[in-house]
Amino acid sequence: MTARFEPTARTRPNRLRERVRDEVPSVFEVLDGGPICHVGFTGVDGPSVLPTLHARIGDQLYLHGSTGSWLRRIENQQICVTVTCLDGLVLARSAFHHSMNYRCAVVFGIPRTVTDTTEKLAAMEALVERVSPGRSAQARVPNPRELAATLVVAVRIDEATAKVRTGGPKDDDEDLALDVWAGVVPVRTVLGEPEPDGVPPRSLPAGGLAPVWISG
Repeated sequence: MTARFEPTARTRPNRLRERVRDEVPSVFEVLDGGPICHVGFTGVDGPSVLPTLHARIGDQLYLHGSTGSWLRRIENQQICVTVTCLDGLVLARSAFHHSMNYRCAVVFGIPRTVTDTTEKLAAMEALVERVSPGRSAQARVPNPRELAATLVVAVRIDEATAKVRTGGPKDDDEDLALDVWAGVVPVRTVLGEPEPDGVPPRSLPAGGLAPVWISG
């Protein structure tokens, strides 16, 4: 894979080009940094956008669900996968210039059904690790019935881009003297106190409460 994604008609920006990040590591960082993705596709009833868990292994983006779920409808058709990370609320002196600081990645492609058992198990393990690092070493692996009931698809990440906004508000010069608070309110993702299920509760593995998408 090249160090930069080549722009296409779908990834080339129409405005705010300075926010575009088409370097491969930048796109991967955003994909890994969001806890969920949204999958856009066109079905028999029209367009749909649905949230789901995702995991990346190299240049493959994995999605999973029941064999009877909507995931079956996106096999071998064009889809769009979007991951967005909210980093801050941008409060300006004028209503017009209010914004948000964010990181967003978009991947276009045609998903393939994962049929190889080894790859399927690796993808399912990666999905579990996204929820809680180290969890796969403690949890029971899927049995044949569960494996057969789970559909895993993979999208090769070769048409993708990212967009990032940072910094404060872009107020007009004539508004700078207004008596209005302006600036950035950082947004962080944190986890609460674990609520055990079962008696006695088992301890979480080291690092289990530190998925990559949790704010440092």
